Amino acid sequence: MKYALLDRGDRLSRELSEQFQTQAKARGLIYDEEAPDTVVSIGGDGTMLQAFHRYKELLDRVAFIGIHTGHLGFYADWQKNELVELLDLMASSEPRNIHYPLLHVDIVTTEGKETHLVLNEFTLKSGDGTLVSAIHINDEPFEMFRGDGIVISTPTGSTGYNKSLGGAVIHPSLEALQIAEIASINNRVYRTLGSSVILPKHHHCDIVPPDPGEELIIGVDHMLMALTGVRSITCRVAEKKVTFARYRPFTFWNRVREAFIGSV
Repeated sequence: MKYALLDRGDRLSRELSEQFQTQAKARGLIYDEEAPDTVVSIGGDGTMLQAFHRYKELLDRVAFIGIHTGHLGFYADWQKNELVELLDLMASSEPRNIHYPLLHVDIVTTEGKETHLVLNEFTLKSGDGTLVSAIHINDEPFEMFRGDGIVISTPTGSTGYNKSLGGAVIHPSLEALQIAEIASINNRVYRTLGSSVILPKHHHCDIVPPDPGEELIIGVDHMLMALTGVRSITCRVAEKKVTFARYRPFTFWNRVREAFIGSV
């Protein structure tokens, strides 16, 4: 097996990274940054997001494994004290691969079009006050949004920013995207639905700002960018999926319970 490795950069993660590489070599695992079969992330969920975006061009061939150096994260099956157990399994057995849906985003600007794959969430805010944008679903007008911003999340990303906005937690076996509003304005003049909307695969939503000259702040997972000249943004469930290598069962609902509820 060929593997690549990314760590968070703090002292503990760097130490674990060094231990992992030493013990992986002793088990016959090959370090290969360019063409890995498995990408190992050591740190937190933010480290996994970085790993995903670094290797998103290889999604058809790579699987991801997360080792958490803090509390258990949504993308990490393994704790820092389980390094040896994980390495023994990687060297001796085949994992059960789990495939999670992604978000495909097309941003059309006055300069052309750019495309993004999103693991967690896509966010849109105005660079100067209230965001005003028309929202269309399947090419039909749905609402004129006014408020602080819009979050569009994947099922795995539904436990993040989306949940804090009152959105639903969606199991990642469902190929869907979720649109959640950030502090929408609702009064006698301006109206939005006021709740999150879940769209299945093969549906899409378009966000159309009325003024292409306005600066917009766009978030793609952990990355932020400022764009002007945005004519439209189209979001749909991506054709590609991300693969996680599972060497032991750890269900999505167990992750949700441990993250938000604790021991029952």
